[in-house]
Amino acid sequence: MKSAVVLLPGLNRDRDMIAALTKISGQAPVTVWQTDTTIPDVDLIVVPGGFSFGDYLRCGAIAARSPVMRAVAEKAAAGVAVLGVCNGFQILCEAGLLPGALMRNTSLKFVCREVKLEVANADTHFTKGYTRGQIIRCPVAHHDGNYFAEPDALKRIEGEGQVVFRYAEGTNPNGAINDIAGIVNARGNVLGLMPHPENLVELEHGGTDGRALFESALGLAA
Repeated sequence: MKSAVVLLPGLNRDRDMIAALTKISGQAPVTVWQTDTTIPDVDLIVVPGGFSFGDYLRCGAIAARSPVMRAVAEKAAAGVAVLGVCNGFQILCEAGLLPGALMRNTSLKFVCREVKLEVANADTHFTKGYTRGQIIRCPVAHHDGNYFAEPDALKRIEGEGQVVFRYAEGTNPNGAINDIAGIVNARGNVLGLMPHPENLVELEHGGTDGRALFESALGLAA
């Protein structure tokens, strides 16, 4: 299964994502740069984490207006799976590919630690390798991960099963509304989440709880 990783100035988790995708799929992903206006035919596009364009204006605001994100939007509209992690989640929201926004952590501090996640929806393209209600471990590292949506949008997101991951067991690190850690779009082919599953995919990481997300997204889950 083929994948692509979007590269933007200021991102610093692209190598981690490339390593995870290579290990799990058996082939290195294609990399696409901010000025690229087309993306090759792939099964999964990933926008990794970091601090694109220095997080100026708002996190992800400048990156969302890069030429490559228009290409990502076109692929998403055609049904290609798109994953945004941390800054990638912020970029997808800023680009209008996901509802809501990521605000400053309620602590007003950068948070870097492990959290617990509940799999709120195991029937998505990205979570077939999990079971609903399953609790998994995952690291976070962000300053603006406080997910927010207006009441009507939040009601729709919750009602239509678009919440895929929630912070569990009191580990919400940022104050996100309803403990939301990750959501999908209405169609189900675009996922954004703040935690970093790519950093928990092999035993050398201390566990493999994030591996099933990539196996699901790449069509490798049992």
